Amino acid sequence: MAEWFANLTVLEHIYFWLGIVSTVFLIIQIILLCCTSFGGDVDTDGDGDIDVDTDSGVSIFTVKSITAFFAVGSWAGLLVCSLASDSLQWLSVIVALVAGAAAMTVVVVLLRAMYKMQYNGTMQPEKLVGKRATVYISIPAERSGRGKITLTAQGRYMELDAMTDGEKLVTDESVEIVATENECAVVKRAENLAEETADENNN
Repeated sequence: MAEWFANLTVLEHIYFWLGIVSTVFLIIQIILLCCTSFGGDVDTDGDGDIDVDTDSGVSIFTVKSITAFFAVGSWAGLLVCSLASDSLQWLSVIVALVAGAAAMTVVVVLLRAMYKMQYNGTMQPEKLVGKRATVYISIPAERSGRGKITLTAQGRYMELDAMTDGEKLVTDESVEIVATENECAVVKRAENLAEETADENNN
């Protein structure tokens, strides 16, 4: 084993260490995802993202899908790199990219199916009105596009599409859900709501 490791090329070392690190992260995410599936409210990405997205589907660029890309792609690349001749080492890069993309696609398809079932079984959008949330992906002004928010509601931590009637809302801003339309939350900056409430009390 020591001799094999010592004889690895620079490219093979890159594949090896990327494979080790990404595989460890992937195993951790699988464990956390299993805990979540059995009733725990666990943040499976470690970044406040459980990818509940019932309108446009789970984004292909999540921590889980990217981790799968590197885990599968790195080991596939290392295998090809170790078998190919020196003049064909470039083939390993193509194989790594293709294998990684395939793994990413499989992960996204599985997550979409799983979270769609969770949403259909437990989510009641109308009960989210009045809930506070945090902007996860910036929300364009005047309903010119959609962003995302994260919040804890109905016994779980979730991510939802969101839009606003006012100014642009940036990442980490505190907002309040004022309505839900087509499985998308309509939100307003929380500080504005506080100011309006104060004005009403003064009047």
